[in-house]
Amino acid sequence: MTAGFDPTAVGRRVLAQEAEALAAQAEALGDDFARAVDLLFAAKGRIICTGMGKSGHVARKIAATFASTGSPAFFVHPAEASHGDLGMVTENDVIVGLSKSGEAKELADILAYAGRFKIPLIAITADPASALGRAADVVLRLADAAEATSEVSAPTTSTTLQIALGDALAVALLERRGFKPSDFHVFHPGGKLGAMLLTARALMHGEHELPLVTSDTPMRETLLVMTEKRWGIVGVVKDGRLLGAISDGDIRRHIEGLLDHTAGEVMTPGPKKTVPPDLLASEALALMSDPPPAVTVLFVVDHGKPVGILHVHDILRAGVM
Repeated sequence: MTAGFDPTAVGRRVLAQEAEALAAQAEALGDDFARAVDLLFAAKGRIICTGMGKSGHVARKIAATFASTGSPAFFVHPAEASHGDLGMVTENDVIVGLSKSGEAKELADILAYAGRFKIPLIAITADPASALGRAADVVLRLADAAEATSEVSAPTTSTTLQIALGDALAVALLERRGFKPSDFHVFHPGGKLGAMLLTARALMHGEHELPLVTSDTPMRETLLVMTEKRWGIVGVVKDGRLLGAISDGDIRRHIEGLLDHTAGEVMTPGPKKTVPPDLLASEALALMSDPPPAVTVLFVVDHGKPVGILHVHDILRAGVM
């Protein structure tokens, strides 16, 4: 190791320098950014992200972010575009082109193609007067900030700014579309994120497993239903709507002369804790844990009618914590 070299100090310097550049980039956002979001929102086709070298790697990431947040997008390599992949780009699309200098020669054909077919083009570049900048309908100019490397000009700060602008576009677009967590789950069905976005509907046991009786059902029959279904609870309904529930606690409170009562006389009205089908399972788990009292099962209710039942074990088994 070079004498006097402090890697931690270098790391802090780089992060501080890039943070300063990001702050400058945020301050510089204005009408051009709003116009870019308008173009993306208006596109009837896909978002085509392109760039060469490090900008190409960033463009791939931006395309993936758009796609995962409900905006169909993919990456087109500019060199491959010149050898047939331009056929992947349609007049209904919008192109997001990345190049710090704006003069990457490999972009020439895709820029010409965009101009020929009047395909909207958003440029992310440090030079609005470059070939990329001149061809664009909207230019998002990178903040004037030096790269974090002191001796060589390797893409560091500039690619950080490109990624951040891509994220800003994607988030602004998803908020304009009214994209919801339930929509997000469609594109993230696997892994921890997918588990956290599961809904009660996805994990509930359906109507054939529901422990239900009517309010005039004798408690002798109610106990049989409770035993058969094995949920430790029975829902009491009238005209298909949930009036209340009977738990082990309700039975203990009415133990004297229990079999002389009907379900409607023993039930706890409500019940207080039910969930709609589209509630996130993570929120259902929080409701179960929130006293008083904590519960292990919830009826899933849609417009007053029970459509399923959800057990805490089903939620935990799915990886929701």
